[in-house]
Amino acid sequence: MKLSQFEFDLPSELLAEYPAEVRDESRLMVVHKDTGEIEHKKFKDIIDYFDEGDVFVLNNTKVFPARMYGNKEKTGARIEVFLLRELNRESLLWDVLVDPARKIRIGNKLYFGENEELMAEVIDNTTSRGRTLRFLFDGPYDEFQKTLRKLGQTPLPKYIKRDPVPEDKERYQTIFAKHEGAVAAPTAGLHFSKQLMKRLEIKGIDFAEVTLHVGLGTFRNVEVEDLTKHKMDSEEIMIPESTAERVNRAKKEKKKVVAVGTTSMRALESSVSVGKTLKPFEGWTNKFIFPPYEFSIADAMITNFHTPKSTLLMMISAYAGYDLIKRAYQEAIKEGYKFYSYGDAMLII
Repeated sequence: MKLSQFEFDLPSELLAEYPAEVRDESRLMVVHKDTGEIEHKKFKDIIDYFDEGDVFVLNNTKVFPARMYGNKEKTGARIEVFLLRELNRESLLWDVLVDPARKIRIGNKLYFGENEELMAEVIDNTTSRGRTLRFLFDGPYDEFQKTLRKLGQTPLPKYIKRDPVPEDKERYQTIFAKHEGAVAAPTAGLHFSKQLMKRLEIKGIDFAEVTLHVGLGTFRNVEVEDLTKHKMDSEEIMIPESTAERVNRAKKEKKKVVAVGTTSMRALESSVSVGKTLKPFEGWTNKFIFPPYEFSIADAMITNFHTPKSTLLMMISAYAGYDLIKRAYQEAIKEGYKFYSYGDAMLII
């Protein structure tokens, strides 16, 4: 398929600046793959579509405060530094993005915090905006980590024009987040409240966890018309043996396996055996899913509403069918559903 087939007009007022006041009170569009029927519900109604023994696969990655602001040595220019991943713990080397990039060259030093609590030196250029920074910190590693967390901000997506507020620290994190390493939230999981999780549990629904540390590559623009030429950035994933066992048992017993979010779906589809079962795995995935694609594991998926030309829209189009998703998105716009990270949800079943 071609990139231009995933273009559509999205009114700017439908991009959610704030989350729903109550997590499970966000809207839910239910899309039935077999009949093409579309229903309009609240997220908490999701319980009505699943039964005892069904398994929800959750991404337990945790967002870290990845956006920092530093001042350049001598000029004092304010520079945004977006932490992508730690490269070397001993040397405090990090892969980052800088903005404005034209001002940052190898050898430049940056100071962070009002009292210059942290300093970093640019030691390499990796891409037009990418740099390798060596942080200079006199103290134990856990103190360095605390300092990073104190100086960093919740990395809200750029389309949200406001500054982060204290509530974002909690709301831009799923309630089941455990393993720190993501620079963006696995947003389908943001709709789950403790009360809803308890209700699902009482109904006999099982939960299995995977970890996919969401990187910026998930949101990187596709710049080639021929989708077969697009390369996804690698993201780290972990599928424990206990998760593989739960998922495979559900499949064997003809129960539903539900991928909560595109990140969980990517993790599941990145470790499939020849016999179409899930294998435990620890490593990296650069899997890019777009139509046509045959899915092996999930019987249903929960996702948010995605922006035009995004790899996330391509994945759900592969899952539900291009024409059905196109129709569902037209209806979502007509009905005023909110899009993107803090937006409403869709259940494809």
